[in-house]
Amino acid sequence: MNAVRSGVVRQLTPGRLVAYAALALYAVVSLYPFAWMVSGALKGRDEILRGGHLVPREPTLDTLVDTWSRLHFFDYLLNSVKVAGLTVLGVLAVYSLASYAFAVLDFPGRRFLFWFFVALLFVPGITVLLPLVILENKLGILGTHLGLVLPFVNGTAPLTVLLLTNAFRSIPRELHDAARVDGAGEARIFWRVYLPLSRPSLITIAVLTAVPTWNEYVLTRVSLNDESRYTLPLALEALASGNVPRYNEIMAGSLILVVPVIVLFLVAQRYFVNGLTGAVKD
Repeated sequence: MNAVRSGVVRQLTPGRLVAYAALALYAVVSLYPFAWMVSGALKGRDEILRGGHLVPREPTLDTLVDTWSRLHFFDYLLNSVKVAGLTVLGVLAVYSLASYAFAVLDFPGRRFLFWFFVALLFVPGITVLLPLVILENKLGILGTHLGLVLPFVNGTAPLTVLLLTNAFRSIPRELHDAARVDGAGEARIFWRVYLPLSRPSLITIAVLTAVPTWNEYVLTRVSLNDESRYTLPLALEALASGNVPRYNEIMAGSLILVVPVIVLFLVAQRYFVNGLTGAVKD
């Protein structure tokens, strides 16, 4: 027991203490705005206008209930789920196949195409916004959810290809060769061998795709004019742009927007770290 205690004491070097203190400070600074958001969502209008205290003196769920029902947040929630869900499915379906080809198959120009995808990581998405809007207008999909899903899927290509290709490369080549000896084709090897072994990486990609898609504002604001197709970020903007902003309702809307992301991460966190580590270790 004494040996364990002395080992713990030796590990707490001044450098570690400074690092822990910096991380604790960063956590407080990061969580403080979130705490105010939760606090505001639980306050009535009069109390939040008085301000000055973090803990609600008269906590109430009426603000959340009224914001949810009066502003039809459920409809906007379904729109966000639809766009984010279709984007995740499209990313996993398209780029898992592309990454398998880059990692396993041998074809002319493989290295060039792979590094071309990786190079796209350094292209700011805002630079293609205007050409994208013009193209979608000519295709007749501007202002639709499909006009959001397709650019989101395309924009996720560089990071997804990089992570999944490395994840597939980390799988022993002997498994592929053994499956070929047993008579399996490439499609069956991909479905039965590579996808199951890459589940943590696939879940990581799903989370990394879903979160920014869920929070996307710029392209959504430019594309959508029909209020019935609004996603949650646009609904929150409409809530904040009134003549007399109701700050407690804005906080309640923000909480409704962020809770699904937190739940998603909590559910997938045990896969997330393993998947990210496996995807970047090579």
